[in-house]
Amino acid sequence: MIKAAAVFSNNMVLQRNKNVAVWGESDREGRVTCEINGVRGSADVKDGRWSLLLPPMQAGGPFEMSLSVDGEEFAHFWNVMIGEVWLCGGQSNMELELHSEKNGEKELAALTADMPIRFYYTNKVGTVEEAIEREKNTGWGVCDPEGSRAWSAVGFYFAKKLSAELGVTVGLIGCNWGGTSATNWIDEEHITGNAELASYMDEFKKETEGKSLEQQKKEYDEYVRYDKEWNEKAQEVYKTEPKIGWQELQDKIGKNIWPGPRNSFNPFSPARMYDAMLMRVCPYTLAGFLYYQGESDDHKPKAYYTLFTTLIRLWRERWGDDELPFIFVQLPAFKYAADPDYKHWCLIREAQMRAYRTVKNTGIAVAIDCGEFDNIHPVDKHIVGERLCLQAEALVYGMDTPAFGPMYKSFSTDGSTLTLCFEHAEQGLSAKDGRLTGFELAGADKRFFPADAEIQGSCITLRCDDVDEPVYARYAWGNFPEYSVYGSCGIPLAPFRTSMNDE
Repeated sequence: MIKAAAVFSNNMVLQRNKNVAVWGESDREGRVTCEINGVRGSADVKDGRWSLLLPPMQAGGPFEMSLSVDGEEFAHFWNVMIGEVWLCGGQSNMELELHSEKNGEKELAALTADMPIRFYYTNKVGTVEEAIEREKNTGWGVCDPEGSRAWSAVGFYFAKKLSAELGVTVGLIGCNWGGTSATNWIDEEHITGNAELASYMDEFKKETEGKSLEQQKKEYDEYVRYDKEWNEKAQEVYKTEPKIGWQELQDKIGKNIWPGPRNSFNPFSPARMYDAMLMRVCPYTLAGFLYYQGESDDHKPKAYYTLFTTLIRLWRERWGDDELPFIFVQLPAFKYAADPDYKHWCLIREAQMRAYRTVKNTGIAVAIDCGEFDNIHPVDKHIVGERLCLQAEALVYGMDTPAFGPMYKSFSTDGSTLTLCFEHAEQGLSAKDGRLTGFELAGADKRFFPADAEIQGSCITLRCDDVDEPVYARYAWGNFPEYSVYGSCGIPLAPFRTSMNDE
């Protein structure tokens, strides 16, 4: 039997202007040839696998693509487009489906098959064996009011804007799963081999220590049954109390214990989705990665910079391109009503900004204003998708587009006044509702107090009666902080602090 990887199907989008990787498996020797639109590539089967490259092609289509071994055709694909391909990675806010988005039903109703957006949904599985089984029924989808309901809303809005701007078909590969740590999306070697990240694997091993596979399976099966019953109860409650709080819901029907025991049968264990999902679509030729994640690593915020940059490097390495664009969302404002402000999401945002500033060919979509109080899944994804697209337009496609809001650059002090200066603020700054809020000052004692702020061109001056000699400043520093400053393009000032030593 000879076959192509499951990600190759009817309706697929191939990346324009790059060598296109095509690969698969075979139980026989021979030379595999791929042909599309008058171009071809060939390679020999080796050790049961084959992998070939097609020469770069310009955007267009629809085309037909054939695969043959020693002249005998074994696969034929229809309605193939050549355009731009982006992988949508991360957790639930990237996963949030179009039908659940604020304006998703309206968008879905307007979809037609000739719209220039295609989507491939990577199966949510925890083992390679399950992936192989589920892939028998997967393939690329075209725009359809029913068939597109489960598409990533963020990805859809990104593709809608990008396809209109470029005039080409945009293909999206959804490879995400709600509640995942970044450690789910990197291999075990890169977790255990790094002192800052090893605790993730150590904790997993501690939970399974001394437990047989039989016992682990029993524990996980018991959790699956409990979780199914819990979700059924929750849906019944939501029917009559749609605005019930998370803690109140648990008080009523029992504790939510998702994601269950982290053991050998739980797909949320470290490295599992890297093997069972990400590697199933690697190295499909891409324009770049879109990524929205970080919420599930807030319990280890000080390790997130290392974790995140490790993920970026690893993904690029596996795709064979150290400069493959990687564009991500900086976490929005969020806090559960019942929780104090732990001030750990601001540390994740800081790590994301550090990654943007230190890792080549990255983009950051600032989204502090895209959150919802007490809702970790804000339903308006239009702005997030479009800001990701603006980043892509500036970083990848060389377009002169207003992709950035203000970003902290430097500060100076003069007596009791501290002046902040910003990048991307040449056209001026403005305050939401005319009020400048969210700024704090501290002296050498590192005790922060709310500060009075005043815009002066592309700078902001801060003063505080409780701080005679300011040393440190910060802005929007919390999980669900006050924020107020926007650039002329309508993108908010990114949260920041002037020193990482202010704690």
